[in-house]
Amino acid sequence: MKALLFPGQGAQFEGMGKDLYEHHDLARHYFDRADKLLGFNLSDVMFNGSAEDLKQTKVTQPAVFLNALVRYFIHRDQYEADAVAGHSLGELTALVANGTLDFEDGLLLVYKRALAMQEACQMSDGTMAAVLGLADEVVEDVCRNSEGIVVPANYNCPGQIVISGERQAVENACRTLSDIGARRAIILPVGGAFHSPLMDPAKLELENAINDTHFKPPKIPVYQNVDARASTDPGQIKINLINQLTSSVKWTQTMANMKDAGIVTFTEFGAKVLSGFIKRYDRSLTTENV
Repeated sequence: MKALLFPGQGAQFEGMGKDLYEHHDLARHYFDRADKLLGFNLSDVMFNGSAEDLKQTKVTQPAVFLNALVRYFIHRDQYEADAVAGHSLGELTALVANGTLDFEDGLLLVYKRALAMQEACQMSDGTMAAVLGLADEVVEDVCRNSEGIVVPANYNCPGQIVISGERQAVENACRTLSDIGARRAIILPVGGAFHSPLMDPAKLELENAINDTHFKPPKIPVYQNVDARASTDPGQIKINLINQLTSSVKWTQTMANMKDAGIVTFTEFGAKVLSGFIKRYDRSLTTENV
């Protein structure tokens, strides 16, 4: 059995998508369509923008979505699959790939999500930190016993977890985690505290946008970040997608559940991040990158 994977924020790079635009008519169609739908020249920023330009959340999220999805559209006849999944933002890309969302609805939801998250970031002083070399339960315990808001945000793979919350609380938690044996506990260069309660204002905005969007029954299941389970019910997919903004990305648990379901081959579009997590989780699983 096979699954298709789609990366999240952090998979951006200078010149992303330019190779597709120059060599594929289908890619030009989707890039030009995206520029018109968004009302600004996203493709120009992707092809010619600096790393700093691409770091803006309102640019990063639609750029990563478009780069991964267009690669999938070009090659989809070669990659039949039994399930899809995406990390954070990538869950929306996965929902277009499996037919739950149309391209246009998916792109506009990504952009509304990005704008809402950027606004929420400006309302609070939040940050995130990567913690390496400790068991998830140890990190959870430190977060639970810390002053202020700090929570596990991304369960990426065994021994790698990202925490998120108020800047001071995250910094204090990093010191504690280092003291008790973390190999690394470092603040990440991000604009805010994603997947934490500080995203509540963005969650309210995204909920309205999602409820106004038509979700179709998917052709194949999507494993969602909130509960790491396969879902085919459009109503439940909506609820999980709304809750995702303030909940942990349970990627380690997702990998375990996909493996238990018999999925042994994973194809990632637009990056090599998730396939790297899979190899750290279980080297016997097969990964491909497009």
